[in-house]
Amino acid sequence: MRISSAIYRGDVVHERFKPRKHGLRYRVFSLLIDLDELPLLDRRLRLFGHNRRAVFSVHDKDHGHGEEGGLRAWAEERLKEAGLASGAARISMLCYPRILGYVFNPLTVYFCHDDKDGLVAVLYEVCNTFHERHTYIIPAQAEQGGDVRHACAKEMYVSPFVPMDCLYRFRIRPPAEGVLIAIHESDAEGPLLYAAFAGRRHELTDRSLMTAFLSYPLMTLKVMGAIHWEALRLWLKGVPVFRHRKAENPVASSVIHPKSMSPGSPS
Repeated sequence: MRISSAIYRGDVVHERFKPRKHGLRYRVFSLLIDLDELPLLDRRLRLFGHNRRAVFSVHDKDHGHGEEGGLRAWAEERLKEAGLASGAARISMLCYPRILGYVFNPLTVYFCHDDKDGLVAVLYEVCNTFHERHTYIIPAQAEQGGDVRHACAKEMYVSPFVPMDCLYRFRIRPPAEGVLIAIHESDAEGPLLYAAFAGRRHELTDRSLMTAFLSYPLMTLKVMGAIHWEALRLWLKGVPVFRHRKAENPVASSVIHPKSMSPGSPS
């Protein structure tokens, strides 16, 4: 049986435009996990575990409501909130896995497909270092060329160097041989920063996992280290700091209707 889950290896880039220019690029990989394949992956792969200790693992408590065994049900509930009562035949999650038990996922993206494999919605699950999660639920319609563009107002504090009054504009190239997750963030005065992950697909096997482990040693720990290192660099550059505003609910979601907020054409 050929699985649809995969590894995407590539680069994360960030570029800040104001009040001080700042950029970074890191080599990373993400797992694309078909939620229905989690039990199969847990049995088939020696280096991968679902809700258990392994070199690489995915734990339900790191996503959604944080309830073990309820990740697919949580995603289906979000689709119903958006008026997609028929749900999804296939839901795939693009995320960092735990590596030796540790992970921090700034953004997890869920691709929800119907029974004809058409993309019906994208869930953007944003996490911050204060253990808060907010998911933006947006119905999807691919443009010519396959890209998906979305926009929504920022609803959860993420970075001490970015104000709350901002707008996200997403440009997504859904997973195939490659994947692209690009975010243009702007404030009231215009473009503020750009962040993106672009990766190439590799088969998800024990061999490819071992290659990833050797090529990206302790990657998830380095993600958190990089967040603090880049924060120090921004602080030394004199970028203003915005204090954390605690979320009303540590785990929340909101439905975004594309027609109510045109995503425009970010470049």
